[in-house]
Amino acid sequence: MWRASLPGPAAAALAALFALAGPAHAQLFKDDEARKAVIDLRARVTQNEEAVKTRDAELTAQLTALNAQLAEQIGALRRSLLDLNNQLETMRAELAKLRGTDEQLQREVAELQRRSRDIGQTLDDRIRRLEPVKVTIDGREHSVDQEERRTFDEAMAVMRGGDFDRAAASLANFQRRYAGSPYTNQARFWHGNALYGKRDYKAAIDAFRTFVAGAPDHPRAPEALLALANSQAETKDNRGARATLQELIKSYPNTEAAQAGRDRLVTLPAR
Repeated sequence: MWRASLPGPAAAALAALFALAGPAHAQLFKDDEARKAVIDLRARVTQNEEAVKTRDAELTAQLTALNAQLAEQIGALRRSLLDLNNQLETMRAELAKLRGTDEQLQREVAELQRRSRDIGQTLDDRIRRLEPVKVTIDGREHSVDQEERRTFDEAMAVMRGGDFDRAAASLANFQRRYAGSPYTNQARFWHGNALYGKRDYKAAIDAFRTFVAGAPDHPRAPEALLALANSQAETKDNRGARATLQELIKSYPNTEAAQAGRDRLVTLPAR
């Protein structure tokens, strides 16, 4: 409407101006939109960069925290491993000590067992020595102590060796030590012979008389009477010797001792 009020030339000029300004104005609007788009893009890039930085910072913080936790856990694990290693070393040392102790104990047990066997063997030997043994004396079986038999055998060994002094002492000691022994009669008989051998005729007479009085039925009683008569003859007691020989011949007429007594009577002086 306002165009109609303008003069013709002015209106034409104005129209030409609008015609010229139209494309430039359109281009102006396009540049503004591009700048806005760039600005908006830059803003979004900046925003994204900030978001990335923020996320990176968060991730870095989380990683740092995880590293710290991991370091702490690794440290704790190392300490645990070190503690376990120390415990293991301690256990190894204790085990070695126990093995040493066990070996020592085994040696001590072996030594104790050996000593026990030795003591047991010694005790068995002593018990066996103390246990009675069966012996045959004058045709009869007797039970005697081993020490008793050993003492008698030793005295007889001395007697057979011809050491009449020692034999007489040993046989006398045997009779005192083992009164009532089954060896008593033999001990008395050989004691008399030992006394005769050492020329202690008076003591021999007593020994033979004791023997015959205690064991008149003994197989060696005739020999004892003959030895008694010989002992009396050595002391010049011919009367006593003849009486003993007569007793021998009367009591044991069929023995070799009685025959020897008869022969002795022939050579024996009357007084």
